[in-house]
Amino acid sequence: MNNVYKSEEEFLKNYNSDDFEKLSMTADILIFSVSSEESDNYRKTDKKKMSILLVKRNNYPFKDKWCLPGGFVDINEDLDDAPVRILKRETNIDNIYLEQLYTFGDTKRDPRMRVVSTSYIALIDKNRLDKNISGDSSWFDIALLEEKDNIVDIVLDNGRETIKFTIEKILREKTTDRYSFKVLENKSLAFDHPIVILSGIERLKNKIEYTDIVFNMMPELFTLGELQQVYEVILGKKLLDPAFRRIIANKVEKTKKMKTGGGHRPSALFKYKNNL
Repeated sequence: MNNVYKSEEEFLKNYNSDDFEKLSMTADILIFSVSSEESDNYRKTDKKKMSILLVKRNNYPFKDKWCLPGGFVDINEDLDDAPVRILKRETNIDNIYLEQLYTFGDTKRDPRMRVVSTSYIALIDKNRLDKNISGDSSWFDIALLEEKDNIVDIVLDNGRETIKFTIEKILREKTTDRYSFKVLENKSLAFDHPIVILSGIERLKNKIEYTDIVFNMMPELFTLGELQQVYEVILGKKLLDPAFRRIIANKVEKTKKMKTGGGHRPSALFKYKNNL
């Protein structure tokens, strides 16, 4: 459309939306939490695992494959209102921590039409919504996250089904250490959601040491051992006690309550200093 208009009013009077190609916008949400794998030895602390909520698609495209909770942004809906609505639908609760992750716009990411997706990270204490998630949803533990020579293998498991996918990281900019991702193997996840999931995991790992983001995944009261395990499972490495104490020194405060039972010595319970 090459018309030259003399004013804003003239443009709006003659404007025709059919002159422009259309695209659709979706919002996809990575809902992360931490779950406990019960130990066979009552003297050992339950092992923590990072979990992600997935939804099984019941229609085409990608029927019967797993995907992230998501949906189309309504035409009269602000972009950041869409994930709030979708979370309410999937979990039946609101007031969940949300942050925008990235916008994914590969032209072939959706076989139906040109669809651009803005992804979000949501963090929550799993105990808040275990009984409220929709029937076609399931928590998957991140059973394996292994990187070698920029090839990342990820395994998700919900106790009944295992999802495996492999992604290659391709360095785009040396000065900023930015990578693009290419899916090498994926049989169970819809759309480009393997790439979205890896992007979300890397964002979480990058932010956990310099922000207080982790406390959105913790209950109100916790032991330092439980908190350290959550840091370790997200970072994918063991932390020496002195290093961990430095990280959380100004973030938690000790309460007068104790955790007892389960064959363990009583442990002091802590809480996050700044209420969420």
